[in-house]
Amino acid sequence: MSHLLDADATELARRIRAGETTAAELVDAAIDAIERVNPQLNAAVHTMYEQARAAARGPLPSGPFAGVPMAVKDFDGFVQGVPFTASTRFLDGFVPDHDAEAIARLRRAGLIFVAKTNCPELAILGTTESQWRGAAHHPWNLEHTTGGSSGGSAALVAARAVPVAHGGDGGGSLRIPGSACGVVGFKSSRGRIPTGPDLGEGWGGYVQFGVLSRSIRDTAALLDVMAGPMPGDPYAAPPLAGPLAAEVGRDPGKLRVAFTTKSFFGKATDPACAAAVTETAQWLRDLGHEVEEATPSFDRDALVQAYLVQVGVGVAAEIDEMAHWVTKTPRPADFEPATWFLRQVGQAMTGMDLQRARDATQAAGRQLAAFHQRYDVLVSPTLAHPPVRLGELGLKAGDKLGLAILRGLPLKPAIRAALAQLAATNFEKTPNTQIFNQTGQPAVSLPLHTSPAGLPIGVQFSAAYGQDALLIQVAAQLEAAQPWIDRKPPVCAL
Repeated sequence: MSHLLDADATELARRIRAGETTAAELVDAAIDAIERVNPQLNAAVHTMYEQARAAARGPLPSGPFAGVPMAVKDFDGFVQGVPFTASTRFLDGFVPDHDAEAIARLRRAGLIFVAKTNCPELAILGTTESQWRGAAHHPWNLEHTTGGSSGGSAALVAARAVPVAHGGDGGGSLRIPGSACGVVGFKSSRGRIPTGPDLGEGWGGYVQFGVLSRSIRDTAALLDVMAGPMPGDPYAAPPLAGPLAAEVGRDPGKLRVAFTTKSFFGKATDPACAAAVTETAQWLRDLGHEVEEATPSFDRDALVQAYLVQVGVGVAAEIDEMAHWVTKTPRPADFEPATWFLRQVGQAMTGMDLQRARDATQAAGRQLAAFHQRYDVLVSPTLAHPPVRLGELGLKAGDKLGLAILRGLPLKPAIRAALAQLAATNFEKTPNTQIFNQTGQPAVSLPLHTSPAGLPIGVQFSAAYGQDALLIQVAAQLEAAQPWIDRKPPVCAL
């Protein structure tokens, strides 16, 4: 039955409305597909099959995606009555009693949740390899990482097990796995999609909820479903002129495009990733745009420090909040070493540290805003290297020993020294996504290229704050010129 899923969510919804298939058939097809690919991928960590079948029997909501199955990340928003673990044993057994607003909007649009997907512990890493849940495996090569933190979601979409999947992006967590797995990962402008009612802003505004898909029209229409402020939001993105779905196919006009192959937070870019950007730049010229090489100026060291400070404070606050949910006292043994270290970082920071981090990110926002006075779109590598092998991004033996010492003797000078070492070395493979979480700009990774080894390579497009519609227009234009939807990985449900 999984052949029923060989279409994007927009087409599947049309088929249901036209009576060409039913929600029950599509849900059964998704269940069959997940059961066939998941033993190899370890992408789904909790199934909701009976609830999904019951929802498919109806009555269905009147939303635009009524009856279409999707997967939901085990983070970035509660799903009522379904375990929420964030891939940490500390939350084992916790079941929320309500939906996050973004999840509720997806449900009202008619999407039917069939499974929850794998992620790193507390979604803090760019690879999906938690100690408890195990690694998610790449559908193009099982020995490689899916990226993270929405790695399980990206793997299921790439493997045709579901047409779309939910995720979130606090430092690249939609775009990194989108690039790694060969699907579309779009991070909207800050405040475009609400993170409430349980969260006003994640990681100081870095986190945006979203989806992974195989088509731009799915991405646009699902962002339309999720977008718009909810009561009590601390702020909201500038209102859109109209639905993003209406921007698909709309001529963006002649744009001023900058491209760079440089690594924003790292030192080097793999030749295959650099070549992907330069070839994409030529495609944009062929489409009539004005294209030149240019890189925005910003203080790399200040931004990396700011990122780690903000994430550390965010993780510390998250763990304290989780302790209230499960009425337990957090202990080092409850969490992975990197997670506990970030908690220690958050606890060691002062109010002045956090304010300096905020000042650095706002300074970068002003610098990027000035850059976009000259250029409409910036094109860069999503990842500086093709997807690495599983385990390559994990802690080395010396790192584990150092963090073990800090767990027992958490001296602030030692924590700050370890943080400085982390800032110097930790961004080499995934250096190009975090800056847009910090500035709040929209950014999308498009699956335009493939490495010599046959692994997907994404190219990242970013625009000025609030210009989500422009990115949809450019992405759809490239999708039409260089279509990718028919590419299938070796591990595939079809």
